[in-house]
Amino acid sequence: MVNRKFGSLLVSFMLVFVLVLATCYGANEKVPAKIAKAKKGIKIMVIRKIGGDDHTAQFLAGAKSEGESLGFKVDTYTANGNSAKFHDAIAQAIQKKYDGIIISHGDDNATVEDVKLAVEKGIPVVAFDSHNKITEIKGTTLTSQADESLAKLSLGKLVSDYNGKANIIYLWVDGFPPMVRRNKVYREILQNNPGIKEIARFGVASANTSVETQNAVAAMLAKHPKGTIDAIWATWDAFAIGATRAVKEAGRTEIKIYGIDVSNADLQAMQEKGSPWVATAAVDPKLIGEVNMRILAKKIAGEATPKTYDFDAALITQETLRNAKSQVNMQTLNQTIPGWGKSNDFLEPWMNTLKSKNSKKK
Repeated sequence: MVNRKFGSLLVSFMLVFVLVLATCYGANEKVPAKIAKAKKGIKIMVIRKIGGDDHTAQFLAGAKSEGESLGFKVDTYTANGNSAKFHDAIAQAIQKKYDGIIISHGDDNATVEDVKLAVEKGIPVVAFDSHNKITEIKGTTLTSQADESLAKLSLGKLVSDYNGKANIIYLWVDGFPPMVRRNKVYREILQNNPGIKEIARFGVASANTSVETQNAVAAMLAKHPKGTIDAIWATWDAFAIGATRAVKEAGRTEIKIYGIDVSNADLQAMQEKGSPWVATAAVDPKLIGEVNMRILAKKIAGEATPKTYDFDAALITQETLRNAKSQVNMQTLNQTIPGWGKSNDFLEPWMNTLKSKNSKKK
């Protein structure tokens, strides 16, 4: 009987030992050959058309940190709204034969042609908030913030707060796919809520968007005296930042601001005493960069990826931030907004293997 028990224990021990060996030494077998056998390593280029804002910085940081955690070499570039520089950067990435390219805010037909050329050269591409025709190019993925949801959350909050009756300033710029989608929701909501009246609008995308917006809103406030404007709806946080400064400097904080997107600077502005910025709808920009990188990694590995992918949005209110136990920033926002900045989408077991391997090198 003793021998049988000993034999049973020995078999159990051997099974555990084999499992441990498989975990420690067999994990590398799970890494796709196209990545594991890349002699010179994997080189990624991340190119963003717009810039000059914290959202851009966080997006690029998320893509870079996720790529580097997988052992990739990641280069980033922002064209600060300059189309010529944007397309030149893509051309250079193709010419230098990067293993993959992430493009952000490629809104024109030239971007579609750029992506076609990259794919023809065997370079996989993931595009964020870019031209819809990119989905027609075989093997590419177009990712987006759920712009309809962002617009409905933010503008819906404004409509609710004012019981469907308010005179508003609309801050929006045409030409970018996400802005087109947000504008569609804007038109629909105004049509369904005739008590919401647009009395002025402004919008420009540049390296100085917040400053130009501040000046434009200041001029609007001078033209429309107190009591004639109830709220401002800003479809981009660069607009909301400029509007917040203008409203505060003019002493018109009775005008409330509702935005889209979020950053550390935005959170700080919303939490300041007397801030007119009462709500913003957003997706974590760092997470956007991370997930785009994961999708690209799967493409490089030869794995299936979807044509499109939308990020879920969340509404962040001034009231929620002020009810927090301490000052809220991008690192602690997940303690206030459940699930913020977290997603395991496209995070494959072999990616965790690479992350574990590369963390030990540091």
